Amino acid sequence: LQILGNVSEFQRVVNVLQEGVDFDIDVNASVFETNIRVVGGLLSAHLLSKKAGVEVEVGWPCSGPLLRMAEEAARKLLPAFQTPTGMPYGTVNLLHGVNPGETPVTCTAGIGTFIVEFATLSHLTGDPVFEDVARKALKALWKNRSDIGLVGNHIDVITAKWVAQDAGIGAGVDSYFEYLVKGAILLQDKELMSMFLEYNKAIKNYTKFDDWYLWVQMYKGTVSMPVFQSLEAYWPGLQSLIGDVDNAMRTFLNYYTVWKQFGGLPEFYNIPQGYTVDKREGYPLRPELIESAMYLYRATRDPTLLELGRDAVESIEKISRVDCGFATIKDLRDHRLDNRMESFFLAETVKYLYLLFDPDNFIHNDGSVFDVVITPYGECVLNAGGYVFNTEAHPIDPAALHCCRKRKEEQWEVEDLLREFYSLKKNKKFTLKRASDHGEEESAKDASSGKGGERRNSKKSSHSLLSCPSQSFNSKLAVLGQVFLDNT
Repeated sequence: LQILGNVSEFQRVVNVLQEGVDFDIDVNASVFETNIRVVGGLLSAHLLSKKAGVEVEVGWPCSGPLLRMAEEAARKLLPAFQTPTGMPYGTVNLLHGVNPGETPVTCTAGIGTFIVEFATLSHLTGDPVFEDVARKALKALWKNRSDIGLVGNHIDVITAKWVAQDAGIGAGVDSYFEYLVKGAILLQDKELMSMFLEYNKAIKNYTKFDDWYLWVQMYKGTVSMPVFQSLEAYWPGLQSLIGDVDNAMRTFLNYYTVWKQFGGLPEFYNIPQGYTVDKREGYPLRPELIESAMYLYRATRDPTLLELGRDAVESIEKISRVDCGFATIKDLRDHRLDNRMESFFLAETVKYLYLLFDPDNFIHNDGSVFDVVITPYGECVLNAGGYVFNTEAHPIDPAALHCCRKRKEEQWEVEDLLREFYSLKKNKKFTLKRASDHGEEESAKDASSGKGGERRNSKKSSHSLLSCPSQSFNSKLAVLGQVFLDNT
């Protein structure tokens, strides 16, 4: 409210959002930034709206004006993914799609930072297209990693040729690794986590030196830039999410020494020289080190992490506060200010500081309390904790992804088994295709004959009864072929 000026101005912004936002405008937009800020922000606001006291519509969280806006914004980004590789262009026109002269060169982070928002959108709306394109982009990067297991900084999304071959954990790459881990946690996806762990081995083997991470040539592993970037300070927090707390703390303490040296993190820091890099001396109040402090404090309760938080608050207040907000520090050597304040300062830096010092915040919920809501698909548990932050610090409730399942997967497993059983009795081969989200109302007759709506092959459509297929606990096959459900 202090930034906006007054309550009436804040209410005006809320009213504009409630009336809807027109995305049919002739504007070129960053696919990456629009996703993490607009789509991610709308999804998070949608999922938190009831807790914030907003009167939600019937069917929430599977419907709502903010969810519809998030879906509309994401659909404007889909043309960017229409490439031979599935890797998206970096920029898209919201009205016309990808411009004919658009460069095909995109940074790695701009390709691999969609799974959190797009998978959430797919699960809430029932439309798999968003998660599908995000997964395809992730797998394309994985497929094109070097022989030593590293990815570069920029790639041609048409030819899959690496244009910038510097490999590291910082700018241009950072959130790709972040989303492999967070996507794995959000979706309980072993494949995404195994991809990250393989990358993690290569990163340790080729880029890690004395708990610092340098930039190396992606094919040879030779050092190309012995620098630390402030954007890399997210890494200890990411390490803590996979349980590698000891390594995380050692790296964090290295980064903290740089903070204490300057009262902030310079954009580039020359590790051998122990000083800033020319023309990279600024500090735009980035959140990454504070983000790592919050994650690590939740894991360790080490008071050193609170000391960093205190130092950050005091430094920001003393150095960057001005009458109308908090200014970017243009040069950490003399603390000169720039005439700007980045949006991530409010979205991330202040938020992570607040959460670091608020151990009882609902975001830190350990599952001991929760809410039960009624959706069109049954009861749903929400607000039980385990929130996953997107890379712009918008929290996503992972429980919400289980609230709006339009594909009745367990029902189809049972019907698959029933049909296979009876087909075996008749000595006929039978393969059932599972209906798409939009074709569930088709009859069993249509399903078996292949008529009706759009269909996708079921991965579990041809189980042999002799192979003891693994099934969920609420769907069991008796030895005589009868199917029992826990709720019947």
